[in-house]
Amino acid sequence: MTASNPQRDEPTGTAHLDSTAQLMTRITSQLGTQLSHVRLNGSRRFAPSALCSPPLVVVAHGSRDPRALTTVNALLDKVRAERPEVPVHLGHIELDEPLLTDTLANLAPGRVILAPLLLSRGYHVKQDIPEALAKAPHLTASVAAPLGPHPLLVETLYARLVEAGWNPTPDARTRRTTGVVLAAAGSRDPDAATDTARTAEMLAERLGVPVLPAYASAASPTVPAALRALAARGRHRVAVAAYFTAPGRFATQCAQAAPGTAAAPLGAHTAMARLLLHRYDAALNAAHTPTPTPTLTPVKRQLTSA
Repeated sequence: MTASNPQRDEPTGTAHLDSTAQLMTRITSQLGTQLSHVRLNGSRRFAPSALCSPPLVVVAHGSRDPRALTTVNALLDKVRAERPEVPVHLGHIELDEPLLTDTLANLAPGRVILAPLLLSRGYHVKQDIPEALAKAPHLTASVAAPLGPHPLLVETLYARLVEAGWNPTPDARTRRTTGVVLAAAGSRDPDAATDTARTAEMLAERLGVPVLPAYASAASPTVPAALRALAARGRHRVAVAAYFTAPGRFATQCAQAAPGTAAAPLGAHTAMARLLLHRYDAALNAAHTPTPTPTLTPVKRQLTSA
């Protein structure tokens, strides 16, 4: 006698009912998982994997002007609002607390991304930040590029000029007599001057008028010298764009030299927050990109006859 097949002896339709029940269970489970990522107010919760984003340490210079720290903290609040899953910390190179060395010392061991709140390459990027990291061997750190040059900086400079009274739609005659001085802190590092000059070129393209870089210290020309250079070219309507991340002594000094329109520093603009996160993402992706293995080209052995 042939043994009965348990599956064949089941009533017709049982297997179909079981598969339907399993499907409904799976759908219910998936729906519950999706709903667990949504708060009661409809905003999205971040999955646990997203909460493991490496900390972002924003490296500011520091200033004796109390407005600088207030501005930087407001900017960091915008960064947190843009990317709530990223832990954001602040460290200063000098003059303000917390100092960068203290911030790094207080972080748990692991990966961290440092984003300089600095506008160009120079001593702080090349020396001060690496020296601070050398005192934090418990961290695996990547240092992002400085903020400039970048189109988001240019858009912020443009927005600050318009806020200060810059005419965004000048006629051709006005353009012929208008110019801008891009006032920066200054550095003896030639790379810093190259970066600032590139930002000036980009801003000139955005505004449609000449833009001359000038410096508050350590480099030339000064703001008054740049103003005279533009005047010699028939540019008597000149605005000063403040290429500073926050208020401070140099920003105030440059604004006082302006004959007319003087824009506020870059400050806590939304574009600045997005630029910091752009630098963070680029540094993080670079750290996760494996170094390609070099391809070895076979070398043919040359045979010579005896």
